[in-house]
Order: sequence, then structure tokens, then C-alpha cells
Amino acid sequence: MEMASVYSSILGETRDAFASIISNNLNTIMQRLTSITIILALPTMIFSLFGMNVPLPFINQPYAIIYILIISIIFVIIGFIIMVKKKMF
Repeated sequence: MEMASVYSSILGETRDAFASIISNNLNTIMQRLTSITIILALPTMIFSLFGMNVPLPFINQPYAIIYILIISIIFVIIGFIIMVKKKMF
């Protein structure tokens, strides 16, 4: 009877260790997905501002879309650099 109690205790501790490892892996995956979501949200915010039907800067420029793309790419690169420095990627 004592052996069953010992094995039950060992099994419970093993299960807790396995749950801890799975929780840690899930935390890492969620952190990476959050970083990707933040980086993808930056150009979405910029393009949504230029999608409104109100007067905006660059509206009469022939190369406005190129300027907006360059600004978006710069923001994405800056966001990526910040995420790498904070070790979120």
C-alpha cells in the first residue's frame, strides 16, 4: 500500500512538471503571436487613416502611395527592432 502511495506521489509530481513545461511553451508562443500582431497593426493603422474620406496630407501628390508605403515600412522596421531589443522575437 505504501508503494502505491509513493508511485501516486511521483506520478502527480511528474504531471505537474509536464504541465509547467507546456505552460511555459504556451507563454512563449503567445508572446511571439502578440509581437507579430503588434507589428502588423502598425501599417493597418496608417492605411486606415488614409482610407477615410477627409482631406489628408499627400492627397494631391502623384507619388502619395509610395510615401505612405515607405512610412509604413519604416514603422514596421522600428517596431521589429524594438521587439528584438526587448527579446519578444
